[in-house]
Amino acid sequence: MVEAWYMDESQEDQRAPHRQRPNRAVSLEQLRRLGVVYRRLDADNYETDPCLKEIRRAENYSWMDIVTIHKDKLPNYEEKIKTFYEEHLHLDDEIRYILEGSGYFDVRDKDDKWIRISMEKGDMITLPAGIYHRFTLDENNYVKAMRLFVGEPVWTAYNRPADDFPARKQYMKLLAEEAH
Repeated sequence: MVEAWYMDESQEDQRAPHRQRPNRAVSLEQLRRLGVVYRRLDADNYETDPCLKEIRRAENYSWMDIVTIHKDKLPNYEEKIKTFYEEHLHLDDEIRYILEGSGYFDVRDKDDKWIRISMEKGDMITLPAGIYHRFTLDENNYVKAMRLFVGEPVWTAYNRPADDFPARKQYMKLLAEEAH
């Protein structure tokens, strides 16, 4: 089951857990209020999993690929890791399904505090368009993930500040509605 928590302020190794002391856990309900959707699937059978097939049909995830993030598998590894960890947003939802390994997605809460979401094999996450986030490997330094898109993939990340985009404005409206 996915675990999430508020991060400490340390600037040390981004791959460390960065838990506050004492730990401040974040529930799935708190993530849901931020627009983050979590699912648990059978990663051992992703090629034939009827649950994944139904999610793809229901959400119209028509495009898919698989990426392996490891120093021996990803061209320009060091550069990519730095890019993934830059705070950014996308104009479309970001959908990732962890098939092997593990890593962290960090998202900003409504008060602009970082929440770290620990992702491992079988975890699927959808980050809404307009949410500020970033990704890093954990100390295992390996993840194999499925990337899903509605229609053709768009890889463009807009580094913060990117508050003028309609996707960000729509996301902020969603947060305001959740607060009421």
